[in-house]
Amino acid sequence: MPAGAVPPEDDVDPAAAAVWRSSPPGSIYDYIRVASFSLDSRGRIDQWSLRAEEFFGVPAEEALGKDPVAAFAPPDVQIRGHERLEEILDGHEWTGLVPYNDATGQRGLAEVYVMPADQGALCIAVDVATLRQIETDLAASQAVFGQSPMGFVLFDTRLRLIRVNERFATVFGRPAEQHQGRGPHDFLSRVEADRLNAALRQVLETGETVLDMPLVGTVPGDPTRRRWTMSLYRLHSGSGRPIGVAGLAMDVTGRQRAEREAAHARRNLALLNEAGSRIGTSLDLETTARELLDVAVPHFCDLASVDLYQVLLSGEEDLTGTTDGSGEVRRVAFASAVSDAPVVMAGDDDMVPADGPVSVGAVHRYRFGSASARALRTAQPQVLDGEGAGDLGGALVQCTLVVPMVARDTVLGLVQFSRAKGSEPFTERDRMLAEELAARAAIFLDNARLYRREHERALILQRSLLPPDDPEAAGLDIACRYLPGSMETEVGGDWFDVIDLPGHRTALVVGDVMGRGLRAAVAMGELRTAVRTLAMLDLEPAEVLTALDEVVSGLGAPGSGRRGKDPGDADLAEVYLATCVYVVYDAVTRRCTIANAGHLPPVVVEPDESPLLLELPRGVPLGVGGEPFEEIEVELTDGALLALYTDGLVESRSHPLDEGLDAFRTSLAGPSRPLEDICDYVLATLDTAHGEDDIALLLARVQGLSPDKVGDWTLEAQPTSVAKARERAREQLLTWGLEDLVDTTELLVSELVTNALRHGYGDIRLRLLLDRTLVCEVWDSALMQPRRRRARETDEGGRGLQLVAMLSQSWGSRRTHRGKTVWFELALRGGQSASAGPSVDDLLSMF
Repeated sequence: MPAGAVPPEDDVDPAAAAVWRSSPPGSIYDYIRVASFSLDSRGRIDQWSLRAEEFFGVPAEEALGKDPVAAFAPPDVQIRGHERLEEILDGHEWTGLVPYNDATGQRGLAEVYVMPADQGALCIAVDVATLRQIETDLAASQAVFGQSPMGFVLFDTRLRLIRVNERFATVFGRPAEQHQGRGPHDFLSRVEADRLNAALRQVLETGETVLDMPLVGTVPGDPTRRRWTMSLYRLHSGSGRPIGVAGLAMDVTGRQRAEREAAHARRNLALLNEAGSRIGTSLDLETTARELLDVAVPHFCDLASVDLYQVLLSGEEDLTGTTDGSGEVRRVAFASAVSDAPVVMAGDDDMVPADGPVSVGAVHRYRFGSASARALRTAQPQVLDGEGAGDLGGALVQCTLVVPMVARDTVLGLVQFSRAKGSEPFTERDRMLAEELAARAAIFLDNARLYRREHERALILQRSLLPPDDPEAAGLDIACRYLPGSMETEVGGDWFDVIDLPGHRTALVVGDVMGRGLRAAVAMGELRTAVRTLAMLDLEPAEVLTALDEVVSGLGAPGSGRRGKDPGDADLAEVYLATCVYVVYDAVTRRCTIANAGHLPPVVVEPDESPLLLELPRGVPLGVGGEPFEEIEVELTDGALLALYTDGLVESRSHPLDEGLDAFRTSLAGPSRPLEDICDYVLATLDTAHGEDDIALLLARVQGLSPDKVGDWTLEAQPTSVAKARERAREQLLTWGLEDLVDTTELLVSELVTNALRHGYGDIRLRLLLDRTLVCEVWDSALMQPRRRRARETDEGGRGLQLVAMLSQSWGSRRTHRGKTVWFELALRGGQSASAGPSVDDLLSMF
């Protein structure tokens, strides 16, 4: 038998036991300090029990024959004690409190009951402190059983109830006294009763406490399943003998519900916190929609999708169809924890058209009477249960929340949250959470939509201001690339341009307006226009940048320049700065004249040599003012490569500028390749995918005019030089096979050489250049520029420049270091030739 186990005789019903059966150890007397003794007729002790020896600490041989008052009572109460003893010996019963000294000398108080007998008296003494403790324990026990809000039960060693409190009795629908003798099978289901019986036996046999044992069942009159927890511990007698098991039962049905609600609230709060940190990290619409679904699936629902109005995605201003929910929507995101693909079955009444599953990117429309259209129309969430809930997952779905996405009083689209069968249905708390998630995402989606529209407008403006994709120039093979910043960054002010100049010269320009957004793009357009205007004046590069600096200084203050203002009054938000490098290339001499305004220097790659950063004065950015610009001249060989670029190509947060420049030069090295291939290779090799800035790249390979395409003569300042000029021009054009341009060229050369003789001085230089067009230049030493005027009928001259303007494709003049150059340009055969217009004879007849 295990230690502490109950003797087999305790399994016998007490009512059927023998009347004279001995009580086992651990009876009530073990709890009460009680002693008995008897007095003879003289009042002397004649019987002294073992319990009296323990009580008073006096052995029988010392107590027998003594006066109990004199032997055990304190001296101060002995006189009164003898008086009471005489009354008892006279035949009177007496009960009272008697002080005494025990064997240790400690003073105690005993309640003594004296009954007269034939030859003396029988005395029973009980320790008062023990009685008071028993009274306290009984009161506490009564409080537990009568007043405790928890169920309190006592099982005997046969696992039968011997006492229950009112709470337990009320729950199970019987008076407390009627539960006596019942076992667990009388108030629990068989399975739960077997579990409780096993736990009771374990506690009774081992003495180990069982805490918070879960039990499930029903109570009379209430079919709802209830949940309890029961803690069990073994009861012992005063001698340590097991006498039963006590149980404390608590109804936790409501607590578990509250715990579930609290857990639900914590989950929702955590979900909102996660939404705050994960949604809106990008200004891309599709990315923001996917971030919403990443938060919702699977923590909030099993399937979800986001549909946005197509007109909003495309940036259109016409919002037709968005007010009644009938407009086209595009599915921009879908997520599922139970299936791999969005499922909307063909023929579903909610979809128009519905030719198959609605995949991400598909454009569709909801029927007017559908719940989804109603949500779009009313901006109110809709709850779908049963058959109507399966738009996303078909038969998998048991319920769906359709929540409109509203920002700034505009419905952008809707998000559908669905839960599969087997999951808990949506509650009112879930609906509120879904609305909050949709509202947060809608704000970021609207921001992304507005940014996309702004970005696209700025990009359209910026691209419209850039040169054609395949610009052409005399003596140059050109390739270029422009990459705008990613959708996460604003449009910048990078630009490049290729400008034809007289005399088969070309201006190459690359610049960068500091700042971002539409204002930077507009400023870039103004600068590009200004550069082209200044280039047409045929100014030197340093002069172009000086004039351009004045333009930039006035961009921030319409109507007045920024200079001269009090710096303290300047609106720094209106200050524009820009960097620019301006290169003029002469196809005849293969010389580049370069001026720089704070921009990164060009890279030159000579044939069979390493790429080299040109050393040129850096200059200050445009808009700073107060500093002159310098220029240098570089002569390039045929086949040399000139690379102009903006800082977005070589600089980012991930690496410093020096590393980017080294990588750029390395990418340009190697054998000669087509320029288009070089552009692609550079962009693929360098770290240009960071999207931190716009990128402009302009490559130009030198292909100078060969000597046989140039005719150059110096003529003396004599009248006979006019005829010589005509003769040299005729011979050169016949050599080039341009017979159809001989007459026109002879006439116009005569006019320009004649003007040089009349209005200039010194030798005259005549130069013919053949490339895509025929260019004729006449140089003289006079600084005064020719001016075209309308001659009157009586005037003898003044018609030469009119002939030049009418017969040539274009004409003009420019200053040189030693005078001026007047030029005209004729289109070649197959282009817009002079012969397509009036003939020379017809024009001469007009004068």
